Amino acid sequence: MRIAILDDYQNVSQTLADWSALDGKADITVFNAPLGDEDAVAAALAGYDVVVCMRERTPVPASLIEQLDSLKLIVTTGMRNRSIDTDAARARGIPVCGTPGLGAPAGELAWALIISLMKNIPADDRSMRNGEWQPNIGLSLGGKTLSVIGLGKLGAYVANVGLAFDMNVVAWSQNLTDERAAEVGVKRVSKEEALSQADVLTIQLILSDRSRGLIGAPELALMKPTAFLVNTSRGPIVDEAALIDALREKRIAGAGLDVYDVEPLPVSHPLRTLENTILTPHTGYVTAENLSGMYQSAAENIAAFIDGDPIRVLNG
Repeated sequence: MRIAILDDYQNVSQTLADWSALDGKADITVFNAPLGDEDAVAAALAGYDVVVCMRERTPVPASLIEQLDSLKLIVTTGMRNRSIDTDAARARGIPVCGTPGLGAPAGELAWALIISLMKNIPADDRSMRNGEWQPNIGLSLGGKTLSVIGLGKLGAYVANVGLAFDMNVVAWSQNLTDERAAEVGVKRVSKEEALSQADVLTIQLILSDRSRGLIGAPELALMKPTAFLVNTSRGPIVDEAALIDALREKRIAGAGLDVYDVEPLPVSHPLRTLENTILTPHTGYVTAENLSGMYQSAAENIAAFIDGDPIRVLNG
């Protein structure tokens, strides 16, 4: 059985997990870079029986599935992947199996970005290396308002850390109830209040038709000029062009971003030139522990499929 592991950018899939259960049963090919457009992906994956996807780095729509005549199994890291057409796979009799993650690394990164923005850490690091001393003034977290957009598992994690920092934590989402907010220990507010009150606005939503473009120019206009926006969820939740305009014109103080409309972020992208941004390359879930668990589960999924008893099936 031929297995293709896609988008292993750090080339760690074979060292962070034990694939020995597949010895003598499968040949594994690891792709360390994006394969290109859909035609290039189809050409590269022709003849493979199993495709292992790293989250949404390579989409697998119905049109691609139709071109992969040998495909028998899709494995995605994570237990949800909206870039895979699971219905089209089911129609072909192809199971899509997921892998559980570990902890809340994306929530940890959200806080790394929040603290870096408020404490000027990247700028102060650069100034120290240039021989300067205390050119900037940081901000205290205590007493500031943290607005959490989305109060699911990750949103609750981020909110709880904010409470530990003695922040005033408020939350909004389309379906948020007073009961859920009280359960987490925060206050539910309107969308407008969440935006206008925020010293830090952090986005903790999945990308869907309802959340795409949720934060656009009108929403950014409600924010304080001293406020920061942090997005570790998905790029298209925020109107990228509107955000760039707001940052250029200093209508908000800055942004910490881990996700973008186009990934990898093009080298010439304007976000790379803005001084009031802190950018990370979609590494919220990219920790050694998380990748190890995901790849180990992927190996287990493939071994179970070969044995005729698929596990962690998402489209059953």
